[in-house]
Amino acid sequence: MAEGKILATIPRSATEHLQIAINEYKGKSYLDLRIFYTTDDGANWLPTKKGVTVSPDNLQLFKEAIEKAIEEFGPIEE
Repeated sequence: MAEGKILATIPRSATEHLQIAINEYKGKSYLDLRIFYTTDDGANWLPTKKGVTVSPDNLQLFKEAIEKAIEEFGPIEE
């Protein structure tokens, strides 16, 4: 699986982050939310098996769920 277009990287800790990207697999595009970890020397970030893929057909439902979560948590301070 080749790395696609990275949309966001969200830190989880000094050694992990959540990467949100558009990737392609077997000719089909999808949204990939995956945990990455850093190597011991900190030089490389590698994907784990921990992640979720969302097909384009389900992106609207995914968006609605995120919007509901934002409503539940209330205003987000930046």
